[in-house]
Amino acid sequence: MDNLALQVLSQVRKAVVGKDEVVSKAILAVLAGGHILMEDIPGVGKTTLAVALSKALGLTCHRVQFTPDVMPSDLTGFSVYQKETGELRYQPGSLLCNLFLADELNRATARTQSALLEAMEEGQVTVDGVSHPVPQPFLVMATQNPAGASGTQSLPDSQLDRFMVKLSLGYPGAEDEVEMLRRKGAGDPMGEVEQVATARELAQVREQVGSVFLKEEVAGYIVSLVAATRSHSAVAQGGSPRATLAVAAMARARAWVLGRDYVLPEDVSIIFEDTVAHRLILTGRGRQEGRNVCAEVLGSVKAPRLS
Repeated sequence: MDNLALQVLSQVRKAVVGKDEVVSKAILAVLAGGHILMEDIPGVGKTTLAVALSKALGLTCHRVQFTPDVMPSDLTGFSVYQKETGELRYQPGSLLCNLFLADELNRATARTQSALLEAMEEGQVTVDGVSHPVPQPFLVMATQNPAGASGTQSLPDSQLDRFMVKLSLGYPGAEDEVEMLRRKGAGDPMGEVEQVATARELAQVREQVGSVFLKEEVAGYIVSLVAATRSHSAVAQGGSPRATLAVAAMARARAWVLGRDYVLPEDVSIIFEDTVAHRLILTGRGRQEGRNVCAEVLGSVKAPRLS
């Protein structure tokens, strides 16, 4: 499965037009074993991307359109009393799948948002004191509208920290939008997306990605970058140790996709902002000035020269 990333990209681009860079980063997060947050305005293809990824990878996919009346039990499942046996039988919830699409997660209540945390971090859900593992591989792909949209509430920083990357598709270019109209006129583009892998093969690739060598100098570079966000004058809360692990995982995935069994500093710098920026809490002045802390940190921390 050496060309898995390219195979998946070739299938997803049948449904998502002109967004290869964002799709490629989403694929890296999938290979790295992380969760993905898509923040954008409605209608630019966030849900389409998730469905196309699940189809290309042969993953079971459940989608929940979040509204304030979605309950935690809709996600985790619930116990049903069996009159015949006098016992409780577990009824699985929507989270019991390979790829869970949390559509417009920031329209849900805080209680329902928090129901995702155990599954995202521990790979299980707990109902009536009993833990139930989610299928493996498992990933959450959540979408959210910008914080200023009506009827939304921002995700807490504890939940944002559990997403490996935050990505944005944005508006398509004029030529891409014309191509989108052409494809839609010829039928359903999603019907053209073919499966190129299985969940088992994805799990094997994730193991290979995890074994990519991280030299001590590169590991130190990652730690220095994240540490620099913690001491930055425009930052009230910097990157967590989980951010450090996420940067390393994404860098390993990029190295693997490019056919290397070792990480280079450029693997780190290219994925750094997508992996860290959403975890930072800026000071009031930092927000007002529109500071790009990740770019400033990359410019101030010297990358190691490997021999």
